[in-house]
Amino acid sequence: QVQLVESGGGSVQTGGSLRLSCVASGSYYLVNSMAWFRQAPGKEREGVARIYTSGGLTKYADSVKDRFTISQNNVRNTAYLQMDSLKPEDTAIYYCAAADRLANLNAYEYIYWGQGTQVTVSS
Repeated sequence: QVQLVESGGGSVQTGGSLRLSCVASGSYYLVNSMAWFRQAPGKEREGVARIYTSGGLTKYADSVKDRFTISQNNVRNTAYLQMDSLKPEDTAIYYCAAADRLANLNAYEYIYWGQGTQVTVSS
C-alpha cells in the first residue's frame, strides 16, 4: 500500500505561482508513475502532469504545458508540481496519484490517491 499526502495549495491572483508537494509513504517501491490531477466544480477529473519515477519522463496536459512543471525527489519520496502563470481556469482541487505501471494521464490507471488540496486563482 502507498499513502499520499498533498500540501501547498492556496489562493493566488492571476499570474501568480504555487508549488504543490506530494509525499508518499508505505511501499513506494511499487510506484512507477506519479501524477497530478485536478477537478473543478461540476467537471470531470482531469490529468495535469505525470512523471515516471525511474527516468523522470514527463507528460503534460495541453492546458498547462509551458506553465506547470512536475518533478520528483526519489530520496524523499516526494513529487512536486510547480505552477506558474496561473489562470482562473486553473482553480480546482488538485490530487496527487500513483500507479504501479508506466501510466499516462488517465485516472483509471492510478490506484493510489491523496486527499486533495484546493487551488484558487482569482482574477
